[in-house]
Amino acid sequence: MSGSGSAGVRNRITAVGAPGQVGTVHVVVPDGIDDHLRPSGGNAYDRRICAGLAVLGWSMHEHAATGPWPRPDGPSRKRLTRVIAALPDGAVVLLNGLIASAVPEVLVPESGRLRLVVLVHMPLGHAPAGEKASADEAGVSARERAMLTAAVGVVTTSSWTRGWLIDRYALRPSRIHVATPGVDAADPAPGSAAGSVLLCVAAVTPGKGHDVLLAALASMTDLQWRLSCVGSLTRDPDFADRVGRQARRERIADRVRLTGALAGADLDRMCAAADVLVLASRGETYGIVVTEALARGMPVIASTAGLPEAVGHGTDGVRPGILVPARHPAAPAAALRDWLTDAGLRQRLRSVALDRRATLSGWSDTSATLSRVLAEMAA
Repeated sequence: MSGSGSAGVRNRITAVGAPGQVGTVHVVVPDGIDDHLRPSGGNAYDRRICAGLAVLGWSMHEHAATGPWPRPDGPSRKRLTRVIAALPDGAVVLLNGLIASAVPEVLVPESGRLRLVVLVHMPLGHAPAGEKASADEAGVSARERAMLTAAVGVVTTSSWTRGWLIDRYALRPSRIHVATPGVDAADPAPGSAAGSVLLCVAAVTPGKGHDVLLAALASMTDLQWRLSCVGSLTRDPDFADRVGRQARRERIADRVRLTGALAGADLDRMCAAADVLVLASRGETYGIVVTEALARGMPVIASTAGLPEAVGHGTDGVRPGILVPARHPAAPAAALRDWLTDAGLRQRLRSVALDRRATLSGWSDTSATLSRVLAEMAA
């Protein structure tokens, strides 16, 4: 992304006058969605749908908002205010929820002249157990509800999130649309005979449950296994330090590798060498890394906290992995022990994962869904 950080909100036209042009949309995303040092499912989603909408013929005007979203400072609010005020009457504006739900005072007054559509990855009013909740949780929820009520439409990345917004904020179901993340095709991971190469792909933060996962593995030192944790160590440095100390205290540090954030070929190599994806998340809204693992035919052992939708089922209705309750080390410990000691189970789950692999949708499907929503909102 071009431009300097001091500009506050940087603008880029992704495609103008593309063949078969559908319409024009202004997309407001957090600054840094292309930063490989800050990979996340939300960033990947935003980038892929911007590219996909351009391919479908939308004229894309991208605005990257700098600042500490979703807790913006004064200058960040003022810069966004100027950008929104400069948009032409009747413009369709797709806003990342981390930005939109944080500043209803900026956006709600503009809802009469702009077609505001909010893309909700994780509701600000939903704090997974273990994450730091806002000091004014009720205020956060009230502000988010005001923003989503004023928008002409809301897009969520999972059916779970859609249901949560309807239940929590009493939003009209007809206004909330689901565009689940796509996944790229990938070669199947060969897997090892022992199934002992474990992979966790998630930023090392409390909500991702690394402490729960390590506690589970500490009870299994009689078995052969190695775990690679791929994810940012800087989102919550204190927690990342605690996880490192926990591994040393439990005497499993020689089996646990914290790699930090990886992307591209480096991440591909880690995935290709792994046997199973393990996630002990305390709360998720979908889990792109789950479908990315399944795209390789890799089984998943994960918590039930928001991940069942992504895990899905094979064509015969069987899960391509094992789902366990969140927050309790005994549950993932039992599932991992079964995985490591039962060759027949590993073979069955790999077979189902390969079956599930064939049912996954691509990013073009995600973009097509969002394109239909935006066209409806523009009408």
